[in-house]
Amino acid sequence: MPPQVLPPPPDRWFHSFAFPDGQQVQGVKALDALQDEAAEIFPDRLDGKRVLDIGAWDGFFSFEAERRGAADVLATDHFCWSGTGWGDKRGFDHAHARFGSSVRSLDLDIPDHRVSDLGSFDMVLLLGVLYHVTDPYNILRSAAALCTDHLVIETVTALRHEPAPAMRLFTELELDRDPTNFWAPNILALREMCRRFGFTRFAVTPEALDNRGWRRWAMPFRNKDQRRRAIFHAWR
Repeated sequence: MPPQVLPPPPDRWFHSFAFPDGQQVQGVKALDALQDEAAEIFPDRLDGKRVLDIGAWDGFFSFEAERRGAADVLATDHFCWSGTGWGDKRGFDHAHARFGSSVRSLDLDIPDHRVSDLGSFDMVLLLGVLYHVTDPYNILRSAAALCTDHLVIETVTALRHEPAPAMRLFTELELDRDPTNFWAPNILALREMCRRFGFTRFAVTPEALDNRGWRRWAMPFRNKDQRRRAIFHAWR
């Protein structure tokens, strides 16, 4: 049998990986940070579940869902695979081959995710996506429509002391000097949007978004204005 010809690796990785042969690659997000995050995103086994990972990039969480027993995983991206971002799909394709994965992939822009085209999923991941879109309400509504049970949102948050659902618009280049960063909701806004989209139970990590809430994987800011990242769970 001829040796397997692997797709070429990317010039730069966003996700870090430890492959079955023992080799590791170092991306922008460290492996231990990704593993900590995965433990909070996937609190239980996923045996028999269908999972959709919107904005998968190099696919760490897609492959992790498969590793945790998901029967069918669909990874989608466009901006980081063939759009104007600095990444491309080589990282996903290379990792897919190294893991011998059955994860499906589809180059699909975020507004183009429709139940009529993709079907529905037990679990939908919207990780590091919401603050990159100009219309977070409708994007979240579309993700919710695809989800029959468990929606997970990982996002930058803001306005944590505001007593009403609210969302903050960043000035250009304010957040990580990235012009594609637009909005940060508070937790009350995430709860209210998800409640409108039919979810009834919620959880957030960290539970208190205060000065003790820093994480190794938190995005750095140039000023300490109490913005934080959160993992938000919503269940039907």
